[in-house]
Amino acid sequence: MPERKISFKEMAMFLINKLLFLAFGAFIAAFALECFLVPNNIIDGGVVGISMILSYITKYNLGLLILVLNIPFLCLAFTKMGKYFVFQTLYAVTMLAIGINIFQSYHITDDLLLATVFGGIILGTGVGIVLKNEGSLDGTEIMSLVLSKKFGLSVGEIIMAFNVIIYFCAGLVLGWNKAMYSVLTYFIAYRVIDIVLEGLNSSKSVRIISDKAYEIGQELIDKFEISVTYLKGVGGYSKQEKTLIYCVVSRLELTKVKEVVKEFDSKAFMSIVDVHETYGSRMGKHIDKI
Repeated sequence: MPERKISFKEMAMFLINKLLFLAFGAFIAAFALECFLVPNNIIDGGVVGISMILSYITKYNLGLLILVLNIPFLCLAFTKMGKYFVFQTLYAVTMLAIGINIFQSYHITDDLLLATVFGGIILGTGVGIVLKNEGSLDGTEIMSLVLSKKFGLSVGEIIMAFNVIIYFCAGLVLGWNKAMYSVLTYFIAYRVIDIVLEGLNSSKSVRIISDKAYEIGQELIDKFEISVTYLKGVGGYSKQEKTLIYCVVSRLELTKVKEVVKEFDSKAFMSIVDVHETYGSRMGKHIDKI
């Protein structure tokens, strides 16, 4: 069947929706920077962190510095990651610069610990929303992608090395206490970004190997309406064919699954893995055999 063509209206709505979320995420990040971090001389990592140090020293506008310092990385991204990513990132960074100037006169707290924790949480939320909508607020990841191919290092290692230098400079300029608070902020923001990107719905994928696989699977379907899939496998030692049950369940359903498995086969083998994202529908009373 030929693929359905996307209408101009659908494309326009998709673009508007994406731009709104990019602006929303950038404004949240700007709120965290200006209302929590900047007034307490706590910095972020990457280009934003460099801009914050330079703004502290030179008194230049922070939003303008972030925009200007990101331009070389955007030029690099144009050849490596495409014009759409560059446009979305430029738009998000511009919204961040505007947001910083809007929130410039606001100041929430002088408590360093509160500023660190809540600043990190709010900043991570904003950055996560931007990343989820295929934009970026920081050019260091673009640079890291290029350098990783040249020097054989991972992107994470290059970003970490880059941020170590930034926080060392922050210690020299702002004091070592502020540098340590900055590292804590970065760690909190990093974890929150993961939550925003992966979601709080920590589902579990479960694989069950049992001689009573069909009985267990049918019980899960009938009693709890959990969708299961039967997979065929061969035992490594016995060389005998085995039937595996595969299903994705919530944390609440996991306890029920364990109880059913133990009830039918106390010697059954179970493998449980975290699942961050799932797509498609879950249909009760539905079995796939592969």
